[in-house]
Amino acid sequence: MLFISILILIMVMAISSLKEKIHPIIFQRISSIILIYAGAISLNALYIQSIGSGIGIYSGLFHVTFISQLLEIFIYIIGATILIARPNIHTTPINVILGEQKNITNILENNYKNTIEYSLVILFSTLGASLLISSSNLISMYLSIELQSFAVYILPTLYKDSELATNAGLKYFLLGSLASCLILLGSGLIYTYTGLTNLESIYNFISVTNLVNNNISQGIALGFIIIFVGYLLKISAAPLHNWAPDVYDESPTIVTIWLTIMPKISILILILEIFTQITSVNPVLENLGLNTIKFLLLISSLFSLIIGTVVGLTQIKIKRLLAYSTISHIGFILLALSINSVQSIDSFIFYIIQYTLTNLNTFLILIAIGYILNNNILINKGSEKDINFISELKGFFFSNPILSISLTICLLSMAGTPPFLGFFSKQFVLYSAIESGYYFMSIAGILVSIISASYYLKIIRILHTENSIISNKFNNEDSKNTKVEISNTHSLIISILTLLILFFILKPSILLKSTQLLSLSIFLN
Repeated sequence: MLFISILILIMVMAISSLKEKIHPIIFQRISSIILIYAGAISLNALYIQSIGSGIGIYSGLFHVTFISQLLEIFIYIIGATILIARPNIHTTPINVILGEQKNITNILENNYKNTIEYSLVILFSTLGASLLISSSNLISMYLSIELQSFAVYILPTLYKDSELATNAGLKYFLLGSLASCLILLGSGLIYTYTGLTNLESIYNFISVTNLVNNNISQGIALGFIIIFVGYLLKISAAPLHNWAPDVYDESPTIVTIWLTIMPKISILILILEIFTQITSVNPVLENLGLNTIKFLLLISSLFSLIIGTVVGLTQIKIKRLLAYSTISHIGFILLALSINSVQSIDSFIFYIIQYTLTNLNTFLILIAIGYILNNNILINKGSEKDINFISELKGFFFSNPILSISLTICLLSMAGTPPFLGFFSKQFVLYSAIESGYYFMSIAGILVSIISASYYLKIIRILHTENSIISNKFNNEDSKNTKVEISNTHSLIISILTLLILFFILKPSILLKSTQLLSLSIFLN
C-alpha cells in the first residue's frame, strides 16, 4: 500500500499542471495520512491467527512476526508525527510597506519549496525501514537498508542553498556507503561458505555445520561479524561514530530529527532479531566463535558510553551535544542487547521507545524555539534559521516559559532523572546488567549517567538565566511588525509527548506490559 501510494505521488509530481494546483502543504498532509493508514493496515494484520509463529512472504524474503508488525506500526506513527509536526510558520505583518510585504511572501514560498520532496523522501525512508525489520534474507536485508539509506542521504541535500547541508549529505553518503560495503562483504562471505541467503536456513546450517567442518563455521562467524560492524557504523556507535556529530550539526534541524530516530530504530530491531537467533544455537556457539559478536557489542557499548559522555562535556553547539548524547544512549541500548536475556531485551525495547519519544520531542521544541528566536533573521535574510549554539537559548524562559519547561523536562529525562521516562529506561538496563553479572558495565553506566547530567543541566541553566538581549529582541521594532506563530498541530504534539514523559509514572503498566510481551515472544519463538 505504501509503495503504491509513493508511485501515485511521483506521478502527480511528474504532471506539472497538477503539481502547480496542489499546495505543497497538501502533499505533506497526504503523506501523513498515507503513513497513518499504512499503520492501520499493519494493525489489522495482527488479527491473523498464525502471525504468532511468523509468516513467510515473497518466497521467504520477508518474515512477518508479532514483534515486526508492532514495531512497524510504531515506525509509521513516528513518521506521520514528524511530517505532521513539520512547522507551518505563519508570519503575519502588522505594519509593513508594500516592498516588505512582497519580501515576506517570497520568504514563505522559500520555506515551502522543499516540502514536496521532503515528504516523498520521508515515505521512501519509512518504506525501507518497515521492510528492513521484516527481512529474513540477505538479499532483502541489503536492498531494504539501501532503500532507507539512499532516502536519508538525500534529505540534507534538499536544502541546496545551504553549503553545510550539502557537506553533511556528502559525508553521510560516503561513510554510509562504506557501511553498506561492509554489510555486502559480510553477506558475500556467508553465501560463499553456505550457498544460502535465507537467514533461517543459515541458522539451521550453523547448528549442524560444526560437526562437519569447523573452518566453514569460522567463515560464517566472520561474515556475521563484518555485517554487525557495518550496522554499528550505520547507527554511529563508538568508535565508529565520527561522522554523526558533523552530519547532525550541519544538517537542518528538520532533517536531523529524522536522522537521529528512524534509521536507528529499524537497524537496532534487525540486529536484535539476528543476534537472538544466532545465540540461540547454544551447543556450537563457543566453537563457532560467534560469541565474538557479543564481545563486539559490549566493547562498542563501553566506548559509546564513555565517548558520548566525556566528549559531550566540551560541546558548545546544541546539535553536536545531542549527537554525543545519542551516542551515549546507543551505549545503553547495545548493553541491553549484548546481555541477551528476557529481562534485558525487555529493557532494550523499552529504551528504544523512550529514546524515540524523548528525542522527537526535544528536536520539535528546538525547531519551534529556532523560529521564535530568529524571527528577525528569517525576515531579513529569507532563510530557515536553526538554533546552533547553546548560548542562543540564554534567557528564553523569560520570553516563552511553556516551551522552556517542556525542553527542561526532555533534558532531565535524557539525564535519567526520576520520575521521568528516561530514568526508568536506564534503571531497567542497569538492573538487567547487574542481574546477569555485568558489574563493570553497570558501574560504567551509572558513572556516565551522573557525568552526562552535567551537560544537560548546563543547557537548563542557560535556558533559565536572564538575558537582556533576548528581551530587547522581542521588544524591538522589527518584532512588533511581524508575528510568528507555531502551528497548532506542532504545539499539540509537543504537549502530548511532554506529558507522556512527565506522567509515565502514573500509568506505566501499558507500556511495560507491551515490551514484556514483545520480549517473551522473541524467546518463545
